[in-house]
Amino acid sequence: MSKLLDSFWRAVMYCLHPRVIALSVLPLAIMVALSLGLGYFFWEDALSAVRSGLESYELLNTMARWLEGLGLGNLRVVLAPALLLFLAIPVIVIVSLLFVAMLMTPAMVALVAERRFPLLQRKKGGSLLASLFWSLSSTLLAAIALIVSIPLWLIPPLILILPPLIWGWLTYRVMSYDALVDHASAEERREIFRRHRASLLGIGVLSGYLGAAPSLIWASGAMFIAMAPILVPVAIWIYTLVFAFSSLWFAHYCLAALEQLRKQNNALAFDPLAQDAIETIADQLPPETTAGPAPRLGVPGSQPDSLL
Repeated sequence: MSKLLDSFWRAVMYCLHPRVIALSVLPLAIMVALSLGLGYFFWEDALSAVRSGLESYELLNTMARWLEGLGLGNLRVVLAPALLLFLAIPVIVIVSLLFVAMLMTPAMVALVAERRFPLLQRKKGGSLLASLFWSLSSTLLAAIALIVSIPLWLIPPLILILPPLIWGWLTYRVMSYDALVDHASAEERREIFRRHRASLLGIGVLSGYLGAAPSLIWASGAMFIAMAPILVPVAIWIYTLVFAFSSLWFAHYCLAALEQLRKQNNALAFDPLAQDAIETIADQLPPETTAGPAPRLGVPGSQPDSLL
């Protein structure tokens, strides 16, 4: 627990570093431009497709007529835009995480290593291609888990548990790998994952709950669709800051765990100078004499059996 808290507060302080703030601008700018551009060109078509899909369900039409009878017919107007925004949330979260992992995490890990672990050897246990494959495969698994678990979100407690768990697992997989890809060997990375899996998953889950903060903004955007061009960049900015903080948290924890692992391995390793000294002393010792056969009765030098 002390390591988690220590790395947590260090990550909080590093978020105020000018280099980290400057690094957060690039993925934010890319995501805002991408989201607003896609919304400008495809929003109306996507909205029409969602509305036509909703109209094909008789149950929804019955509910809409019931709401109109209660004087709440305006809710039908915002249903399709709200549903479209709801479907866009997982895509924006996943793409934001990937952009932070590719554009920010290597620079922030280098910052942490430079300021806190300057003597930590870089063993290059991975490559950019391997990191990209790891991130994409983990993202695919998380997307499948999200899609499969959507029906369970209708159960009130599970909607507060399942999405953060899935985001946490994805954050743990992506961020911990990127934090160790330059400094740890493949064997060291697997050993750290084995020893600290629970702690790393805990960091990921907590980061997943922090990533749920922009949901309040998305809820406001569902009710006030006209404010979406403003609310979308704000939500993306919060996602970027959360993932940047998570990346720093993983970097501090993983590099500290790597340093501790190497210290333990060095302590267990045998000193080569002591090994040479032991071998020299062993060579100077006289050879041991082999024991002869046991003395027998009647043989000179043997002891007589005791009398009965």
